[in-house]
Formats: sequence, structure tokens, C-alpha cells
Amino acid sequence: MSQTDTLQTQTDDIEDLETLRYRRLPARWMAICLALTTLTILLAVNQVFNLGFFKMTFGMVLVTNRYMYLLAGVMIAMLFLIMPAVKSAPKTRVPWYDALLFVLTLVLTAYFVYFAEDILDEAWEFNPPEHGLYVSLFLWAIVLEAGRRAGGIAVFIIVGVLSLYPVYAGMMPDVISGVSRPFLLTGAFHMFSEESLLGIPMKAFSSLVFGFLLFGVALIYTGAGQFFINLAFALMGHVRGGPAKVAIFSSGLFGSMSGGPVTNVLTTGALTIPAMKSIGVRPKTAAAIEACASTGGVMMPPIMGATAFIMADFLGVRYIDVALAAAIPSLLYYLGLFIQIDAYAAENKLSGLPKEQLITLRQVFKEGWYYIAVFVFLVWMLIFLKRESHAPYYATILLLVINQFNAKHRLSLQRFKELLFAAGGLLAELAGLLAAVGLIVGALQVTGMTGTLTNDLVYLAGENQFALLIMGAATSFVLGIGMTVTAAYIFLAIILAPALIASGLDPMSVHMFLLYWGMLSFITPPVALAAFAAASVSNCKPMETGVEAMRIGSIIYFIPFFFVFNPAFLGNGSAIEVIVVCATAVIGIFLISAALQGYLVWVGSLTGHLFSLPSRALLLIGGLLLALPGGGILPFTHWQLAIIALITTGTGLCLNLLGRRQIIA
Repeated sequence: MSQTDTLQTQTDDIEDLETLRYRRLPARWMAICLALTTLTILLAVNQVFNLGFFKMTFGMVLVTNRYMYLLAGVMIAMLFLIMPAVKSAPKTRVPWYDALLFVLTLVLTAYFVYFAEDILDEAWEFNPPEHGLYVSLFLWAIVLEAGRRAGGIAVFIIVGVLSLYPVYAGMMPDVISGVSRPFLLTGAFHMFSEESLLGIPMKAFSSLVFGFLLFGVALIYTGAGQFFINLAFALMGHVRGGPAKVAIFSSGLFGSMSGGPVTNVLTTGALTIPAMKSIGVRPKTAAAIEACASTGGVMMPPIMGATAFIMADFLGVRYIDVALAAAIPSLLYYLGLFIQIDAYAAENKLSGLPKEQLITLRQVFKEGWYYIAVFVFLVWMLIFLKRESHAPYYATILLLVINQFNAKHRLSLQRFKELLFAAGGLLAELAGLLAAVGLIVGALQVTGMTGTLTNDLVYLAGENQFALLIMGAATSFVLGIGMTVTAAYIFLAIILAPALIASGLDPMSVHMFLLYWGMLSFITPPVALAAFAAASVSNCKPMETGVEAMRIGSIIYFIPFFFVFNPAFLGNGSAIEVIVVCATAVIGIFLISAALQGYLVWVGSLTGHLFSLPSRALLLIGGLLLALPGGGILPFTHWQLAIIALITTGTGLCLNLLGRRQIIA
């Protein structure tokens, strides 16, 4: 089979990989899901573009809470149809209990939609009618179950315990005690207030995440995944270690669309891992490279993962501000991966694939030029027109229209139904997760614990920023093991971010720091999900792959500290300062990667002699000193760090030269 045929087969199977966790619904239930997905898309379009359909048709204003109740209710109801309760549950039919949950969720949603204006006008979160108390309890339980299905048992336990916090807050030790509320009133607050179920997570979902998720699914189902993989092979498939470099390029681009490291591994990795192994890359290294490349895609603009949109809401900034801030760190991360892989290929004398086996660049652009055009259009609307909420919808329409003129990827009616179902599944899954995590926000807000915890953390750290950062990194990583990145980030954005910001750190840097460290659990044992998924594709040991992924992706452990030490790494500074910190970081990452892999361009191998270890250690230290930004919270200037780094690096190079001469002698 030719590579082009393999690429086509792999892309045709993307929807299968995307929906492995979803049921294969019978025709009747599938029709219901497609109808509900279409309804929610129309709802979102009506609200985002302020079309006023409900006022013109029914004389009813679709106030914000009514819209969010509709969106959340319909999506959560769909979740019970699409995602089985447990792994052993039926995969090809809907059992009676899920059908019951589906109907019950829609009935409860109708209640909240009907009383939406009364809920706002009469402050039901604090003074609900008696019937509201009991209806709230039912929806509370349903939201917890939706969170369990979407985010796993860890999300269910954490959300369950913390959503009940207002009930037992007054019984806790003074340090973490808060204002108690009766059980029934706690449920009412969660369901009726705009700080819990309808809080920041659901607000971000209903206003921004929804549209960008649709755009991402449309890209995948119109062949963009294949286009970016083809483009990567055409550009770099023939160079030294080509398939490994292809993994970086394609996984970074695909990851920005899918937003999920594991999904990314299973799609792009199905092609790149065998290609890497075919040129001599060790199985565990091939899997680790793919895992690292797929993990970084979560923070790759312009689409990124859903967490970026929630971050924008927490910070009160535009989404494009978050995307621009994430650009430099993500590019530095991929640069570090690229240099390490190039050094690995040089040290192990790995060639690329023969050009005659690869698709040509001309053919790639001939078949898929419009994907680039749509991306340019999206960025133009985001940056220049500043129409963030409208941009993904216009881009999706443009993509679908142009795509119909491409005979190879033209959507048939069946393919369009598959696109709709995939979109509905992803939206339902995310809605279930965000609705559940929103209860944590509400519990901490109503008890007044947010401010208390912030003060306590600052006190415990003795107002020491470094201590707070280490606490933040450790907590983010631990939560990232048991929860999704989005859930872990939301939890820490409430608990820890205010304390870090109160200590004087830049707000954007703090939130990005927590997100990066939550993401690291995907490549760090003991539960490195992306690495383990890649190991299954590569047929190697999962734990060894996780350790290898830590080494190859090691630069990602340092980058969050870089932009916290100096926000210029996020573009927050003068043009000169941004250029200086980026330039020194590039050189530093170059040295770090060379030291880790044992090969430096223009110098050659750094291994195989008496002084190999000390010379590489000095190069690693010199690289770190260069990459560290001065002028921020560190008590050193750029020049002081550069001079120390120059001395350290020079010493390391001299030791390497001396060791190599001894071998020759």
C-alpha cells in the first residue's frame, strides 16, 4: 500500500477512533441525537448572532440563563444516550435506565427553561419556591452522573465531595471552614445561581467553546487531518529522522484541532509511529516522540483546547489574547522537541524516507490549499475584526462550502450525519464535564472559601513566590493524573491562582503555568495517558515509554517557570525584551536538547569519552541559564545570566574537545 493510500485509510478511520467510547446507536436513537445536535447548533447561532428567533416566533426573550439551561440540558440528555454508564454496558443499544435518564433530563430542563426569568427576577438561588428545592436535587444528581461519565470516577468523587461542601463547611477546622447552608438550599444554589451550574465553565462553553469545537470537528471530517499529515511528510519526510519530525509537525497541528492528547496519539500516531520504526527509531522512542508531540497540541494556537476559552473567561480577556500568549511557549516546546529529534537522528545515523515514496508538496497544496485559506480567514476575524464568538461559525460555513467543490473530500449525506454525530458527542461530553466542575466553583463561592484559601496559601508559603509556584506545580500535576486538564485547571484557577496573583505574579502567566503543569501528567508516569496510548500503538512497555517521554519532552517542565519568572515570554513586555528573552531561550533550548541527546550540531557527538558526562552536564546548565529570563522576579539581569551561561557552556565544550582528542590520541 502506498503512503498516500495509508494516509487516506488512516483519515477515513478518524471518526472510528473519535467515537470508540460512544455507542453505535440504533437508527431511531441516532435520528434523535442528530436532531438534538442540530437544535443546539441553531440555538447557539441564534444566541451568538442575536437573531431574536424566539422573540419573533414565540414572543419570548431567550435570556442568557434560559439559553444555557437549554444548551446544558439537551447536551447532558444526549450524553446518557451516547456514553455507556460502564464499560460492560451495551454498546449497540440504549438500556432502559439511560433512556429514563434521557427523558428525565429533558423534563427537568423544561422546568428550568420555563421559570428562567423568575429565577433571575426573584433570586431563586437564595429564596426558591418549595418545588424548586426538590427539582434542584434531581438535576444535581444528574449533573454528577454526567460528570462521572464524561470525566471519570475521579471527577465524580471530587465534584461530589466539594459540591456538598456548603453543607458541612461550618463543621470544618477554622483554616478551611466557611458559611454553612442547609442541604436543600445548597442544591438550589447550585442549580439556580449563575456561579455554579451556570458559572464560568458553562458560560465559556455556551459563548466560545461551542463554535470552535464545531470548527475543529468540521476540519477533521473534511480531510484537514490528512492534509496536515501529507504536508508534514512532503516537507520533512525525506530529511534526517524525517518521520519523527513529521510527528512533531502533524501532531502539533492536529492537536490544535482535536484538543485531546490521547485522541491525537491514536490518529496521527497510527501513521507516524510505524514510519519512525521503519527507519530505525526504537519502539519506545517512537511512541514517546508521538506522545510529546500530541500533548503539546493542546496549547497550539489558533484553536487550542477547550481550557483556553475557560481561561479567557477567568481572566476577563479575549480568547485571542490567550492564544497569542500561548504562541511563544508552544513554539519553544516544539523547537525543543525538533532539536532533540534531530540530534537523536544524527547520533543514531537515521535517514529519512525515500522521496519517491512521499507525496509531493505541489500535490498536497493542490488538494488542500483551502484549509490554509480557512485558517487565515479565522485568524483575520479573530485578530483584525475582533469577532471571536462569530469567527468559528463563519469559518465552518466557509470550509463546508469550499469542501463541496473537492471531489475527494466532498461530504455525502451519510458523511455529514457522521460529522453531526461526532460534533454532538464531543459537545455532550464536554458539557457534562463542565456542568459538573462548575459545582466546585459554586460551592467555594457561596461559602466564601475562595478568599480564605487564597489568604491561607499565601500565609503558608510565607509570601514566598517560589514556594507557591512549587506548590502550584505539584498540585496541578497530581490533579492532572486523576482529572482531565480542563477540570484540574478550573479547580486550581479557583483555589491557587488567586494566591499566586496576590503574591505579585502576572495573572496570565499564573493561569498558563497551572494549565501547563496539569497537562504534564499526559507524559509523566505513573499515569502518562498519552505515553501509554502511544505504547499500545508501538507495541512497547508503557512505563518505559513514559520515562522516555519525560526525557524527550523535558523542556516542557521548565517552560512554565520561564514565563512566570518573566511575562515577556507570553508577549507581555516591550518588543526588545520579548526579542531578547526569546532569542536567549532558543539558544538555551538548543544546548539543553543537545546535552540530553548527546549530539551538538557543528560539534558532533558528545558521548564516548572520559569527560562525556561532565561536559554534557555543563552544557545542560549553560542552556538552562541562557533560557532563564532575567529582568523578572529573578535577581539577575539577562546579561548576567548570559555571561554565566557562556562561561559554563564554554567549559563544557572545552571538556568535550579534550575528551575527543584523548580518544584520537
